[in-house]
Amino acid sequence: MSEVPTAAQVRKALAEAADPTDAHNLQRFFKTGPGEYGEGDIFLGVRVPATRRIAKQFAALPLAQIDELLDSPLHEERLAALFILNARFAAASKPRTRDDEAREEMVELYLAAVRRGRVNNWDLVDASAEHIVGPWLLDRDRSLLFELAQQDSLWERRVALLSTFAFIKADDPSTTLELAQVLRDDRRDLIQKALGWMLREVGKRVDQTALTDYLDRNAPDLGRTALSYATEHLSPEQRATYRAMR
Repeated sequence: MSEVPTAAQVRKALAEAADPTDAHNLQRFFKTGPGEYGEGDIFLGVRVPATRRIAKQFAALPLAQIDELLDSPLHEERLAALFILNARFAAASKPRTRDDEAREEMVELYLAAVRRGRVNNWDLVDASAEHIVGPWLLDRDRSLLFELAQQDSLWERRVALLSTFAFIKADDPSTTLELAQVLRDDRRDLIQKALGWMLREVGKRVDQTALTDYLDRNAPDLGRTALSYATEHLSPEQRATYRAMR
């Protein structure tokens, strides 16, 4: 019988892959200084491909140990925990062996971590929301996302938006467009970027007309960043028209 992996083993593997120079650079890149969005976060200096490899090695990590890593002060330990959780959720979502009880337990664990501020940088949100919350809500009531979108936490609002990427990939832009109305006036840079990104993906992956119809009505009220991202794949003439509407 193989040994059950532990959070301590994941920590050890990440520590062995750490580079102090990368840690310094990552601290700056992810805005960890006073007053910045990642204030106080601590990086080991492990690059994402290495973190993914380590997460794959510990794919059988129990949920309680994943939760322990999510409470770590070290960014890469939280990221590794999310990669492992993604894989566990995907395995439990396979059509022939779908286990909704296990999936629900993982969603609850994830949302609890989000709400206590442990999924607290854009890369952590972007690496997880569309892989856990999004697939869970594909065939369920989506009011949870509108509750998250109303929260004071920047990260909860970004989770709401990024979760809709799973719907977009399933050719359903409806919730993205509804949430866009809720968060349209949110001028936090990381919400603006997420909003514009998801709108762009609606036009790119589902239906460009759905995007242009939305922009025809709302371009004057969108922030510059959101509008810029949303129109990236439109023609130069269309981009100019929408940007002139502001």
